[in-house]
Amino acid sequence: MPIDFQVFKIFLLTFLAFVVAIAWTPLLTHFLYKYRLGKTIRASETAPVMSSLHAKKSGTPTMGGLLVWVTVLVFAAIFYFCGIWFDGFWAKLNFLNRAQTLLPLGALVVAAVVGLFDDFLNVRRIGPKGGGLSIKHRLLVYTIIAVIAALWFYFRLDWDLIRIPFVGNFVIGWWFIPLVIFIIVATAFSVNEIDGLDGLSGGTLLAAFLAYGAIAFAQGRYDLTTFCGVIIGALLAFLWFNISPARFFMGDTGAMALGVTLAIIAIYTNAILLLPVIGFMFVVESASVLIQVASKKLRHGKKIFISTPIHHHFEAKGWPEAKVVMRFWVIASMTGVIGLAIFLLDRGAWH
Repeated sequence: MPIDFQVFKIFLLTFLAFVVAIAWTPLLTHFLYKYRLGKTIRASETAPVMSSLHAKKSGTPTMGGLLVWVTVLVFAAIFYFCGIWFDGFWAKLNFLNRAQTLLPLGALVVAAVVGLFDDFLNVRRIGPKGGGLSIKHRLLVYTIIAVIAALWFYFRLDWDLIRIPFVGNFVIGWWFIPLVIFIIVATAFSVNEIDGLDGLSGGTLLAAFLAYGAIAFAQGRYDLTTFCGVIIGALLAFLWFNISPARFFMGDTGAMALGVTLAIIAIYTNAILLLPVIGFMFVVESASVLIQVASKKLRHGKKIFISTPIHHHFEAKGWPEAKVVMRFWVIASMTGVIGLAIFLLDRGAWH
């Protein structure tokens, strides 16, 4: 297809995803509020700072990530069947194919369903301290999904290549499998950590998917770009309702799924090493948690941050929630631009 039609297709489906997601949000919110699927805020004795800051949010519905991944899944299914049943214009709107989008979509849905189960446990106060799955169980789930994705890349797609910007491509053989597992688990964990303030995860994810969508487009992976566009459109609709005061939270069904999907797209575009740049705020969030845990264990309970992840630290220092979110958005946007600039300067990555 001509490149001008590809651009039209990307923009059209991005816009339609936004409109459709906005349109069915009342159904989702009605369902979430009717069945009281509200988030449980941790007890004050286990997280005193976070509890005091967010006590007023207790009961706000979670599972808002449904808005994103269900929209993406429905779009993929509708336009896939359009490609089968129709010819011409409607057939050309299909963006689901094995080479580019089947694995990201499958991982998105599987991770989302697992996250939905975790959200349900949280709502029903089931699990350790009534907070759903424990960190160990979440990491186990991330690892299982990551192993499946790594084996798909290595055995089904015959992929064992990694690019170091400005240096070149390197075949690393079976070492590619543990690398992919680490990237997916780390990204999923990090995105889950940043989902703590109204609009924070949605805005930072938006910047990351925009950057990787642009990278995919430069590489001629137009269906993967369209897939990113549909996610972006649905994320924009989610943000419309998630900006403070949030009508609902993303929940694990959104954060877990989008984190896994972002990592897989980074692998597909052979831009793994740009992920810590493009997703810089995700790195900062998870690093703050790991540093805090290490400090408490090695320094007999002494903390470095008032509360973690680090966005709670800034809240505790007196920053309004909106200020924390907006500044994190600005940083995420700039690091996304930096990552994209590195990619474009590294001409071997896209030629």
